Amino acid sequence: MKFAHVFLVSLLVIAVVSDEHTHLYTDKEEVVLWMNTVGPYHNRQETYAYFSLPFCSGPKDQIAHYHESLSEALQGIDLVFSGYEMDFKEDVPRKTLCMVELTKDKVEAFSYAVSKEYWYQMYIDGLPIWGKVGEKNPSDNKLYISTHKKFEIGYNGKQIVDIILTTDEKKVLGVGEKIEFSYEVTWKPSPVKFENRFDKYLDPNFFQHRIHWFSIFNSFMMVIFLVGLVSMILMRTLRKDYARYSKDEDIDDMERDLGDEYGWKQVHGDVFRTPFSGLFFSALIGTGYQLISVVFCVIIFAIVGELYTERGSLLSTAIFVYAATSPINGYFGGSLYARIGGKLWIRQMMVSAFLIPCFVCGTAFFINFIAIYYHASRAIPFGTMVAVTCICIFVILPLTLVGTVVGRNLDGQPDYPCRVNAVPRPIPEKRWFMEPAIITLLGGVLPFGSIFIEMYFIFTSFWAYKIYYVYGFMLLVFSILMVVTVCVTIVCIYFLLNAEDYRWQWTSFMSAASTAIYIYAYSFYYFFFKTKMYGLFQTTFYFGYMALFSGALGIICGTVGYIGTSFFVRKIYSNVKID
Repeated sequence: MKFAHVFLVSLLVIAVVSDEHTHLYTDKEEVVLWMNTVGPYHNRQETYAYFSLPFCSGPKDQIAHYHESLSEALQGIDLVFSGYEMDFKEDVPRKTLCMVELTKDKVEAFSYAVSKEYWYQMYIDGLPIWGKVGEKNPSDNKLYISTHKKFEIGYNGKQIVDIILTTDEKKVLGVGEKIEFSYEVTWKPSPVKFENRFDKYLDPNFFQHRIHWFSIFNSFMMVIFLVGLVSMILMRTLRKDYARYSKDEDIDDMERDLGDEYGWKQVHGDVFRTPFSGLFFSALIGTGYQLISVVFCVIIFAIVGELYTERGSLLSTAIFVYAATSPINGYFGGSLYARIGGKLWIRQMMVSAFLIPCFVCGTAFFINFIAIYYHASRAIPFGTMVAVTCICIFVILPLTLVGTVVGRNLDGQPDYPCRVNAVPRPIPEKRWFMEPAIITLLGGVLPFGSIFIEMYFIFTSFWAYKIYYVYGFMLLVFSILMVVTVCVTIVCIYFLLNAEDYRWQWTSFMSAASTAIYIYAYSFYYFFFKTKMYGLFQTTFYFGYMALFSGALGIICGTVGYIGTSFFVRKIYSNVKID
């Protein structure tokens, strides 16, 4: 009997969930109101379970936690059945949920929530609903709690297309007071089409502001200017270099020895030398190739599929694409490691496969301990940790292994245009601004300048109550960033080689990756001057995940810079006759 009871309840839950998945309802069919989280308005990520406050759970007895996907668990979306009775197209007159007698503990809990401007979030048919827990009356300096929820639900045919929540009635908080919590539901036909029902949550005036368009145009003009400038300078300069080197080839050995030879040709025997820590370098490059593929794929899917309309769909897509593109990581990282003569290919494959997962999971688990201490809904359940670990071990690792084996066999032979000397050439002294450390810091200035306006819109959508939907802008800005990064890195490496410093591999990567330093520095400015966030939990969450974002973008930019510079270096040395 117990098994049969559990089986019937499971069928009921599945039946309820299926309506949300199809978004189709018949007349008088049950509509579920899911309670999600509650938390301070200015700390969007500091969320707690809705029933952590002494709210009513509704007249129905069946209260069950509902996790739909892995991404929802990672984002702290913990939907709890509210117990509210709602049926499709059936109006519900004012109905009492319960009477709550306020004890000292309940008053303290509600008072803290009202004073910190707590908001709660609910869902009906996938549409989010927000409401204030209460408010402080400035005239009498008393705290009031909202006690009545009025739902106006718009429908078009068999689909729900609009929800409006009104919470006008408020009661003063005081020990011993009896508060009646109630709700009512009104159904109204709506002309809104189902595919347009999320338009009310978007903010075109913010994301399509004139400044946004101007920043895109400004970045695009920067690309044209940089590409033209780099092409002109390098073409003219390299032409002079080729002419000088051709002239040097015509003179005899005595004159060549007495002459003043200088420039990038002098390091031809060392420019393709294995970089320091080649294992880690090749793992970074392979990871960068994978992250570039993930970003482009997710942006395209977001443009085509409007992923913002479904809970957790963007993160789910990112996880799936990252796991599916693991062979790209293995191929490019493994082939590069083989070309530079690496022997520990299994160790390199392991580092390449787990570099980003360890970076992400390490940061997330550290923040998770603080979330557990705060009893926040952002705390990742143990089962979710196990699921993520299984994805890394049983999906990402095998696919990376396949890519590594293929890359080592198909593209693992060195094909340098110049031979490598047995003894490294000493690096001559040069001006302070030609040192790799200075070039690294300067290399990220222009790439950051091309995207910092877009960073403001992305930060605002993630850390405030905005839904980012202009993924066409994001794709364009990301493409601009890639072009600017390549141009700037090529110029930096040309000057480095001309100073007869052959350490271009790490310098090209780090000079491009230094964009992440400026992005992370900008995140400090945004936190202190553009938000009202406070508290240990929100501060740790903000700077922890901003470090992840900046680090991932740094790896992407560094990889792009290395790819462009590698083509440039091979090209110039293949066009010069080396004795």
